[in-house]
Amino acid sequence: MARCLVTGSTGYIGGRLVPELLAAGHAVRCMVRSPDRLRDLPWRHRVEVSEADATDPARTAASLDGVDVAYYLIHAMGAGGDFAARDRAAARAFAAAAREAGVGRVVYLGGLAPSGNASPHLRSRGEVARILLDSDVPTVVLRAAVIIGSGSASFEMLRYLTERLPVMTTPSWVRTRTQPIAVRDVLRYLVRCAELPPAVHRSFDIGGPDVLTYGDMMRGYAAVAGLPPRWIIPVPALTPRLSSLWVGLVTPVPARVARPLVESLRNETVCAEHDIARHIPDPPGGLIGFEQAVDLALRRIKDADVATRWTSASTPDAPSDPLPSDPDWAGGVLYLDERRRAVRASPAELWRVIEGVGGDSGWYSVPAVWRLRGFLDRLVGGVGLRRGRRDPHRLRVGDALDFWRVEEVVPGRLLRLRAEMRLPGLAWLELTCGEEHGTTVYGQRAVYHPRGLLGHLYWWVMWPFHRFVFGGMARNIAEAASARSRPFSSVR
Repeated sequence: MARCLVTGSTGYIGGRLVPELLAAGHAVRCMVRSPDRLRDLPWRHRVEVSEADATDPARTAASLDGVDVAYYLIHAMGAGGDFAARDRAAARAFAAAAREAGVGRVVYLGGLAPSGNASPHLRSRGEVARILLDSDVPTVVLRAAVIIGSGSASFEMLRYLTERLPVMTTPSWVRTRTQPIAVRDVLRYLVRCAELPPAVHRSFDIGGPDVLTYGDMMRGYAAVAGLPPRWIIPVPALTPRLSSLWVGLVTPVPARVARPLVESLRNETVCAEHDIARHIPDPPGGLIGFEQAVDLALRRIKDADVATRWTSASTPDAPSDPLPSDPDWAGGVLYLDERRRAVRASPAELWRVIEGVGGDSGWYSVPAVWRLRGFLDRLVGGVGLRRGRRDPHRLRVGDALDFWRVEEVVPGRLLRLRAEMRLPGLAWLELTCGEEHGTTVYGQRAVYHPRGLLGHLYWWVMWPFHRFVFGGMARNIAEAASARSRPFSSVR
């Protein structure tokens, strides 16, 4: 048994790695910036949690104390700005802290990059790998290309492009070869790295058994999903920027996240070696092929059993200001829209409606207006409404919910959402379920903290729409709960 530290445990890979390490018998400590993001995860009670930012050497060193294997799963893809400088600073601080703490091994999941003209994000992944390998701590770097698994950004991009466009005029990168790998095989390699001896200190290319073009993957996805054959017409004119905007309009993956994925697809990403098999042998049945990986991912989606999604991770520049506690908050002007309605339903029925908002269920008020707001958000680089939900019925802290993030869930009582759309300020939406004098009561509160003059102007320009949208939302949620409920004896 090893004591393992996992960074990025609120992200797509980290959130899946933790239960795999626990199942293998290891002790796990999660280093996170926001411990509350782990609160509702099924394995939370089995891990130790340490609050730290990778760029803070002192707190990172404390998190690494007594650790045998440290998994470095931090990167700033889609964060914007000088992401490479942030990645570099975090890697240097982490490497120094691991050396000081006497960590036995560092494991890093990087990108499979060509030796020549790599994309900026792949170059940054390569730089992080070199920093960690030069740390004097035994380090293994696993270099992967496209990861195929339910909820991964790469898979979501492939899925929606293929499903929504039976005839595609596509950029020339659809003809570039890549070597996709199933997320299950990635996790198997990561877990087994905890057993490697200190003498193993190097990078390894990891990939599945199939070498395909992106066009091949779209055709293969269509075949597994039972779709008619797709027609793919490559054109040379689309730049990575234009391609990412196109992907952002067609798929749930916003342009800022799609761009590094698209840029990496311009380069051939095929494994140059399979040396990892000398230390971690392939499973008896071999590595998972592309079509089998797609089939497994689609089954997870159909069964609503997606443990993590690309939306699980928050970007380093995401706001973290606390929700103002009341209208007399001392931090400045605060705008509120508050509504309460008596509901002819039990609290349990009302809560089922509240917890089911968003995604396919919508927002119970003027769908066209919500869609327009989501479209406008995507036009300015925001996430829009297409992120949907991880689970159609249950929410947990940290889940993405369209252009909101779940900040708090008190089952049966409170759902608090934090806005992640582009705004000149900070915004929250609270939905509550209560009971007063034997009557079920629905509460709804929109809170907005403006930033600068533009923030104030935004509120007053949107105020007439807010009254219409939020008023309809409160009314329709109450009616939806009543329609689902059997007669409730305490309501007269």
